[in-house]
Amino acid sequence: MEEGLLQNYGYLFEDALLAEMQEVGLVKKYGQGTVIMDIGETISHMPLLLNGAIKILREDENGDELLLYFLERGDTCAMTFSCCVGTHKSEIRAVAESDTELIMIPVDKMEAWMSKYATWRQFILDSYHTRMTELLETVDTIAFLRMDERLLKHLQDKAMVNHDEYVQTTHQDIAYDLNTSRVVISRLLKKLEKEGKIEMQRNRIKVIDL
Repeated sequence: MEEGLLQNYGYLFEDALLAEMQEVGLVKKYGQGTVIMDIGETISHMPLLLNGAIKILREDENGDELLLYFLERGDTCAMTFSCCVGTHKSEIRAVAESDTELIMIPVDKMEAWMSKYATWRQFILDSYHTRMTELLETVDTIAFLRMDERLLKHLQDKAMVNHDEYVQTTHQDIAYDLNTSRVVISRLLKKLEKEGKIEMQRNRIKVIDL
């Protein structure tokens, strides 16, 4: 692995742990829209996100997807770690929200580091806490917000994880993420634009209300 790739984690981990990551980590790059990990897939590595953003999805028995949360630079997916120490089968689908670069850490190292490095243990616990908070926000959004409010929050989240007020997406992709129809999304996007919260442009949406 090239020197300097782990600089985003330098403030979190001690030098000995960073050196082990440097030794065993595999660098992977994925283009936007690529499935990084799929449901039912055997997990051999856990991702640490270097650059880009990832969306984490669940799938129901009919094959419909629901967006759970986003990961951005400096994050990992605690659900992946949970699967690693349990069934070793992924219960989520991870898709590159933008061009993404990861360091993949072998499963056996992750478990060993939990007892060997206090900083790693705290990192995993913090990740659990953060992902659980985001899952609760997703539940609250589904349970308590109108669809237009869910749509605006979704666009705001996409803008924030990509650090860009312009969201590159399609009406159909948004419909997939929110588990609704393209017709509903198109109607609500027009509504949000009339309210001055977004601006529709060719192949992208400007989020004004951030």
